[in-house]
Amino acid sequence: MVKPSRPTVFIAIGLVALLAAVVVLAPRWARLLRRPLPGGEGGEAPAAAADEPAGAVERQISVKLFFQAGDRRGLAIEERPVEFARDLSRQVRLVVEQLIAGPRSGLLPTLAADTRVLEVFVSPRGVAYVDLSKEASVISPGGSEAEMMTVYSVVNTLTANFPAVRRVQLLLDDRPSPTLAGHVDLSRPLPSDMTLLAGSTPEPAPPPVQP
Repeated sequence: MVKPSRPTVFIAIGLVALLAAVVVLAPRWARLLRRPLPGGEGGEAPAAAADEPAGAVERQISVKLFFQAGDRRGLAIEERPVEFARDLSRQVRLVVEQLIAGPRSGLLPTLAADTRVLEVFVSPRGVAYVDLSKEASVISPGGSEAEMMTVYSVVNTLTANFPAVRRVQLLLDDRPSPTLAGHVDLSRPLPSDMTLLAGSTPEPAPPPVQP
């Protein structure tokens, strides 16, 4: 029978000892490998990625919304941040939805709170087509003046905030409508009318030219 040489015995003993060390120290190595790298002062670990915001900070723009003045006749302006959208039609929709949401500063609403924006389209000629649900025809307190405030709250808001919008065509419930509630002509796109601002007065006509 061949006896193993002394070096072979030593190698075998060494391998057994190494295997035992691996078994004993493996859990400790695993814990060390799972520890986060130190960062910042005091060796504190950085916040986990799960604690970071899911996306970038929402970009906003400031817009002027035209509501019914609370203490006098006419429209008044309330400035408000609105979510930014790269698409013009989408941005117009967001602004009209803010009009529907109503004022926050003591002014009076011009559109019924349950009104919905059905569709928005801005033509290359600068006409914003805004399709509102039938609830927009519910004008409170009613009458031609209240309807005028409702219509021009939309028209003035869009033309004042978007240089690309020069006129506004209001549609009602997916189709053209002659009026919202029987008074203001909606058969054509409307330009802004800033004489409806509360406290504003029409500019006097120039004196006649003397012959």
